[in-house]
Amino acid sequence: MTDIAVVGFAQAPHVRETTGTTNGVEMLVPCFRELYSKLGITKSDIGFWCSGSSDYLAGRAFSFISAVDAIGAVPPINESHVEMDAAWALYEAWVKLITGEVDTALVYGFGKSSAGTLRQVLGLQLDPYLVAPLGLDSVSLAGLQARFGLDAGKWTAEDMAQVAVRARAAAEDNPNAQISGDFDVEELLARPYVADPLRGHDCAPVTDGAAAIVLAAGDRARELCENPAWITGIEHRIDSPNLGGRDLTTAPSASAAARAVTGGDTAFDVAELHAPFTHQELILREALGLSDATAVNPTGGPLTGNPMFSGGLERIGCAAQAIMAGRAGRALAHATSGPVLQQNLVAVLEGRN
Repeated sequence: MTDIAVVGFAQAPHVRETTGTTNGVEMLVPCFRELYSKLGITKSDIGFWCSGSSDYLAGRAFSFISAVDAIGAVPPINESHVEMDAAWALYEAWVKLITGEVDTALVYGFGKSSAGTLRQVLGLQLDPYLVAPLGLDSVSLAGLQARFGLDAGKWTAEDMAQVAVRARAAAEDNPNAQISGDFDVEELLARPYVADPLRGHDCAPVTDGAAAIVLAAGDRARELCENPAWITGIEHRIDSPNLGGRDLTTAPSASAAARAVTGGDTAFDVAELHAPFTHQELILREALGLSDATAVNPTGGPLTGNPMFSGGLERIGCAAQAIMAGRAGRALAHATSGPVLQQNLVAVLEGRN
């Protein structure tokens, strides 16, 4: 099997609202320019392009086609798109590279979450016949999930607040973070609920953003990057969309994907988890078998900035960046899509001497 690695990663700053259009062009152009500069390449050196976004979020049909304006019209490109987080676009690009048809790919994702009421927009992904008509939104659903765990004794409100405290402290070293700072558990728990038992700190902030990753195969990866982050395993699985048909305090699809790529070896220097709510990080830590020896979301993670449809791709990029910079030898990256951790993707990345 062809060796494939992440050789470049760029992201837009996490902000509450941008003045740009919903097609992401204004956020993507600087990301592409940064990658071209870092890697010493041009658009013509990319063999395949794949993007992740959502027309529901953009409020227009075929918004991903408008985003291609960020790439340019000449020369023509080999392009594809997934209507979900760009982590799944990276999976498609990885498959493309495996075939040997191309040796480089650029994956990007974007989302202008501020253009609408995000928690209501995400409610549109629910069963259109039986669940969506109830008017459930993403934050309320996460609140139900958190309540199930609290009532079952799987975690406490203090445990959830501690996740937020650690994430915000870690984000102080991340110039792209939207939220950061020193907080204490008691201070956060004194704040009002937004969807009982969730408080503001338990929820990822509404974030506009974009991200891009360059993948390369074999010798081409070694040419472009001194220390590539090699993808030694990647898998994604899905749980039932029937919210009453699964235990919401667990993430079976995340566990299954992790078993498929780790072989039971869960020793990682770094783990970047796409957990938009504090209790979901607790669920994922257990589902993925992570120990306290693993640094979880050292960049702050989604709780300090979660751009829709590029947040999962960012987790892969941040994990790869830790390896490329020499801060980690083995890293795990996770992305989620759908309501309350329904779909999960897990990737293992490693450095080689």
